[in-house]
Amino acid sequence: MLAVIRYTVPEAQSQDFVKQGHSILDVLAEQPGYLRGRLARSVDEPNLWALVSEWEGAGFYRRALSAARMAMYPLMILMVNEPTAFEDVYVTGQEH
Repeated sequence: MLAVIRYTVPEAQSQDFVKQGHSILDVLAEQPGYLRGRLARSVDEPNLWALVSEWEGAGFYRRALSAARMAMYPLMILMVNEPTAFEDVYVTGQEH
């Protein structure tokens, strides 16, 4: 299961955003069902960021959001309001 939370971040806040993003990923990484995560920035729109994580299932992700609520709270005003959880339909490639 893939989770994508997008944020619109003013350039002046980008350094703080990266620090807070690291904190969120650290909390998520401690949760059951977490597989991997990353913080990414759009190459076309530098104010658009994504916090991406992979999970064993949607239930794990939803429970992890509760655990990470305090770390995520300061960034909520920057979140793009859209669905965040995506179920794998087709995956290709090998795990390393």
